[in-house]
Amino acid sequence: MSAKSLKNVVVLFVIFFILLGFLYPLAVTGLANILFPFQASGSLYKMDGKIVASKLICQPVSDPALFWPRPSSTSSYPCNPLSSGGSNIGPTNKELVKNIDSRIKVLSSYGLKAPFPSDMVMGSGSGLEPYISIENALMQAKRVSQYSNIPYEKLVKLIYKNVEGRTFGIFGEKRVNVVKLNMELLKWKKKDRFQKVY
Repeated sequence: MSAKSLKNVVVLFVIFFILLGFLYPLAVTGLANILFPFQASGSLYKMDGKIVASKLICQPVSDPALFWPRPSSTSSYPCNPLSSGGSNIGPTNKELVKNIDSRIKVLSSYGLKAPFPSDMVMGSGSGLEPYISIENALMQAKRVSQYSNIPYEKLVKLIYKNVEGRTFGIFGEKRVNVVKLNMELLKWKKKDRFQKVY
């Protein structure tokens, strides 16, 4: 390779390194912060000036006065964002049946009656799913009403206020973001604590 060719290669490398390594990311980040500030910052929720949750990641909640997310199989604790993943237990594995049975017992102990929506007893593939079905939320509203002393009818209105449509209007089902739902519920209850961890 000639000296001239080597020089051209080095100059091109430096130009594209600056252009694609610095200028482009800065431009995209700056534009995102101007147009979509909530999403660009990670869709984070604050309470009393402190970051307490992200709309994109479920929170481990066992407080019966709050809505519970889908079951999570992440290691260390449920909804652990550093350990995303499902249980990888197949439908013929006895452990799956055992897990579902134990979840049904917990739900039944709060006065809920089967049949339960699948997302109440089966986890998501990521273990971080922030959404639950409308049926799941409505069934949980009975328990939440009992333990929070908020009328069931008010909770139903809150659920439908937070229903999100299908992706692009055609993919998936209508759903409720359980993190957002709990954030609004805590504002109603004037609580400064988001969760009671398992």
